[in-house]
Amino acid sequence: MAEIRFGLRVPAFPVDGSSFDEFMNQVHNLLSKFEGQFDSAWICDHLYPWSDLVDRMTPNLECMTSIAYLSAIYRKYKWGTLVLCNNFRNPALVAKMSAILQNLTGGRFILGIGAGWKKDEYLAYGIEFPPTRVRIEMLEEAVQIIKLMWTNGRATFHGKYYRVEDAICMPRPDPIPPLMIGGGGEKYLLRVVAKYADWWNIPNASPKVYEHKLNVLKKHCKEVGRDYDEIVKTLANVVSIAEDKNEAIRIASRSPFIRKGLEENYIIGDPEMVTRRLREYIRLGVSYFILRFVDFPSTRGAELFVEEVIPRLT
Repeated sequence: MAEIRFGLRVPAFPVDGSSFDEFMNQVHNLLSKFEGQFDSAWICDHLYPWSDLVDRMTPNLECMTSIAYLSAIYRKYKWGTLVLCNNFRNPALVAKMSAILQNLTGGRFILGIGAGWKKDEYLAYGIEFPPTRVRIEMLEEAVQIIKLMWTNGRATFHGKYYRVEDAICMPRPDPIPPLMIGGGGEKYLLRVVAKYADWWNIPNASPKVYEHKLNVLKKHCKEVGRDYDEIVKTLANVVSIAEDKNEAIRIASRSPFIRKGLEENYIIGDPEMVTRRLREYIRLGVSYFILRFVDFPSTRGAELFVEEVIPRLT
């Protein structure tokens, strides 16, 4: 069985009305408290809060600048993007930025990237929002450019959507970062995963849904000649954990990140319940969990997880 590892999702915006400075103090408290306890820390890629239940004017971190800053302070974490929206940045620039981050952090960067989904965010920032299939086709070209630049130090690529001419990536990243593709689209997105991803991620999927997506991925891997077992299976999920299951349910009911009626998609309960749920995913092949604890800015949920759940699974 693969080693089970855990990443910590860093909140990108406050949910309690905190100012930006207060929020950053909360983030520093979280990261400093669990440095060495979680394998990695992750930041999402949105330009204002992605939840419709949070005011757009709420302070919100930008992914790449935040990782550049925080990775220099917290050196025991690997740092990952969960996940970059491909259309926000030119892929050749992403390759260059990622290479520099990988070298400056001493090999602690993981590039997660996806096709994007939040139409209003695109339009607010003047970014064209193509149809889903086009966004996935653009992602497929982008990851080819990124991999070419990482491995060769330069790339020329003439695609339908992107064209680069001798784009230089020096220094090359050492080692080459894992490339994680996020998303669950069965017809096109998971085929891109099968062809190019080192890691695959999907957020907030129940074990039943996750198993179905894996079966689709296996089919695509067979069709493109990829070894399914080469791909690291990851899950990003929201966790509401407390000593008492009823308290965990109460915390979940107040969270803007847990949709009422869809509780099966999340991880909610006391330590024993949370452990059982994670074992369901592990049996399916998940070896890396990226978790957001919904009681933040409290750290009690993460503390309980570290104390009582991780030891049972590692």
